[in-house]
Amino acid sequence: MPPPLVALTASSKAAAGPGKYSRVRVNEAYVRALQSVGLVPLVIPPSLSPDEASAVVARVSGVVLSGGEDVDPARYGAARHPATQKPKVARDATELALVEAARAAQRPMLGICRGLQLLNVALGGTLVQDLGMLRPSEIGHSLETSRAHRVHGVTILSGSRLAAAAGDLVIEVNSFHHQGVDQLAPSLRATAYAPDGVVEAVETTDDWWALAVQWHPEELLQDAKPWDRAIFQAFAQACEQRRRG
Repeated sequence: MPPPLVALTASSKAAAGPGKYSRVRVNEAYVRALQSVGLVPLVIPPSLSPDEASAVVARVSGVVLSGGEDVDPARYGAARHPATQKPKVARDATELALVEAARAAQRPMLGICRGLQLLNVALGGTLVQDLGMLRPSEIGHSLETSRAHRVHGVTILSGSRLAAAAGDLVIEVNSFHHQGVDQLAPSLRATAYAPDGVVEAVETTDDWWALAVQWHPEELLQDAKPWDRAIFQAFAQACEQRRRG
């Protein structure tokens, strides 16, 4: 049987000037991480209609929501904070449609960083638009220069999907996000926290397999720790189980 195909969301970059080209792009680390557990990622442009999103979901075994820009606050009924990036309206619409289609079709979903935030918003939750300004703490969450370094601890809830995957309840992660969960969506539960209480992982409470983490495990696969690869392995197993029915 061929390896499972999974949808991997991407961002876009407008042309910077004459002779330049607009691009659809995603960091290669996501691709390597998914391939390392036997999955074949299909990069999805951030410009799908709901019907196109449903068609994609029907043809794959799972969906990965990648990191990137801030979710439009209008999507959760909030005014835009000065620290919030200009929204990528088409990307938000594409990924919200993918969440709806994946949930309806019971396709496993893995969210990473923005992916956690988008999943929470899609299911009815809200976000803190800037942790540094609105929820200041001694924990550094927006450490872009430390992409491949573990910078703070995370405590995982016993009995969760994440705990089963990680094989441990206290781990160390990287961190480069400035937003986070505020109100949790009704169909999600928080399954991991940073020392300052910031939600670091969520998962669905029903039969739909969906798990999302606030850090970037794809950037840590060269590290000796097993936790981050295990997250992708758990997702791959869920995709394989769904494919086999």
